[in-house]
Amino acid sequence: MNKQHDPLATLHEIRNIMDRSSRFISLSGLSGVAAGLSALLGAALVRWHFLEEDIQYRETLGRELTSESIVFVLSVAVGVFLLAVSSAIYFTARNAKRKSHQVWDSKSERMLVNLAIPLAAGGIFCAALFHHELPYLVAPVMLLFYGCALLNASKYTISDIRYLGILEILLGLFASFYLGFGLLAWTLGFGVLHIVYGALVYFKYER
Repeated sequence: MNKQHDPLATLHEIRNIMDRSSRFISLSGLSGVAAGLSALLGAALVRWHFLEEDIQYRETLGRELTSESIVFVLSVAVGVFLLAVSSAIYFTARNAKRKSHQVWDSKSERMLVNLAIPLAAGGIFCAALFHHELPYLVAPVMLLFYGCALLNASKYTISDIRYLGILEILLGLFASFYLGFGLLAWTLGFGVLHIVYGALVYFKYER
């Protein structure tokens, strides 16, 4: 019986080795948690700003945002992005060091390139939406392009990120039809889903 199962076990081990050699597996779940917390903080700041400016986002659908409000929202978005990237670099580098893996190699390069292309396209498209005074479409577009970026990068890192990408796309589609829930969808997508995803990845691969 053992002789029959040994070849199967050997093939399974070879497949795992080949999979690890072609994927960047040092991505840390804690970076997802940190990114989610940063997004929640950013969403809270935007919501506070809307209340201070007496802007009813769900009623105006974002059409009556002043230039000052747009600058504030963009500043918060940039801050959230920088915090998320910084935490991703820190926790992923720490995880790679703990596993004796290289942080920057051909696998991480492929993952970042496939992640960056849809993100760059989405950023430019969001700039075009602001240019044409369509800020109420920015939140769903961000979710859609981010989800596509995660799907594109999932071929080169842990497969769990694929499911996060699918959920981001579904949220983006929902927010595209129900524009008044754009901020809520953004909060769920970049905040709550990141925290849940990061926690699951941490306990699955890093504990």
